[in-house]
Amino acid sequence: MRVFAKNNNIFKLLSEAVSEGLLVLNRERSIVATNRKADRMFGYHREELIGQPLHMLIPDPFKKGHDKHFDEYFKMHKTRKMAVEGCLFGERKNQEQFPIKVSLNPFNIYDNDYVLALVFDQTEISKRDFKIKELNEHLEKKIRSRTLELSETVAMLKKEIKRRKEAEKKIKIALQQQQELNALKTKFLSLVSHEFKTPLSGILTSATLVGKYKGAKEQEKRDKHLKTIIAEVRHLNGILTDFLSIERLEKGKEIYKFKEFSLSKVLNEVVYNANMQLKKGQHINYPQNIDDVLIYQDEKIVTLIITNLLYNAIKYSPEDSDIDILIDFEKGNMILKIKDQGIGIPEKDEKHIFERYFRAANALLNQGTGIGLNIIKSHIDNLKGEVYFTSKENKGSTFTVELPIGAIINT
Repeated sequence: MRVFAKNNNIFKLLSEAVSEGLLVLNRERSIVATNRKADRMFGYHREELIGQPLHMLIPDPFKKGHDKHFDEYFKMHKTRKMAVEGCLFGERKNQEQFPIKVSLNPFNIYDNDYVLALVFDQTEISKRDFKIKELNEHLEKKIRSRTLELSETVAMLKKEIKRRKEAEKKIKIALQQQQELNALKTKFLSLVSHEFKTPLSGILTSATLVGKYKGAKEQEKRDKHLKTIIAEVRHLNGILTDFLSIERLEKGKEIYKFKEFSLSKVLNEVVYNANMQLKKGQHINYPQNIDDVLIYQDEKIVTLIITNLLYNAIKYSPEDSDIDILIDFEKGNMILKIKDQGIGIPEKDEKHIFERYFRAANALLNQGTGIGLNIIKSHIDNLKGEVYFTSKENKGSTFTVELPIGAIINT
């Protein structure tokens, strides 16, 4: 302390030129010199700090362990900065705490060790840092808020895009269905026109010719044309029945009437009517094992199934060919097979054969609406039965129907 007193003027001159607070400390941790900046910083009058312990400038929470750090520093005797990353606190005379940064510089005069401490008041910097921190936190909060809003907006946009894609998909499907429906309507009208036109032309021709055969000897010719008229009317009636069946099946209005009836009676009627459709040399082989057999099922539907399959066999078979009707019974089912030697079904068309209005490529020149097989399959499905076929192009087809019939009764 005497050293600095002797050179007081020189020290003052030098220390006052320093812009930061300056404290000189001896090994006993006492303050031996200060400059005016340090006195003002800590709130003391000139010379009040001289000879005072350094502890008076350190807040209570930070005093613990300070002596040990100070002594270790003297042993190291190296220049260093304190609180580079963190923040130290000083205590003013009025006990107000404030943030400081300290740079320590050891030196020796007349074999005495001292520490020159440059003290930087960080109050303004701390305020600025606090404001920056506040601003950063506000900015981060705003960014999080905006990010959340953006995420929600993106999620809503994704949801809207998905909804629009689904709506677009539905519209495309609806449009496709409408186009298919329009195509079906066009095809239907074309089929109806063609199917009605041919038998109506035959009826008109035969009716005209019947009127010309007036003599008693021409009865055979009249009978021939009357037979044609009856066959064509039946054909038209069958077409109309098929169309009405489609409507009832689609609306779920088909009501099945189960009863016990003679299978041979039904088959005889179907074959009798089919004989008028036979081509030259065609022959129907009738099953021999159904005499006196009663079954329990919907008679009208059984008649429809046999009629449809038998007429198709006649239509698509050549002249001078046999058509076999085979019937067997197994586990409460009637197994009906109708086998022909006709044009068969192309392999590529087999999977579509029960679809409505579908006609195989090799059958387009023959009369037909393409709804008969679709109708009987719908009925058979409703009755818990099965229908399937085997076929080879230009060799013939065999259609098989398995239909529940209850108990078989032999009279």
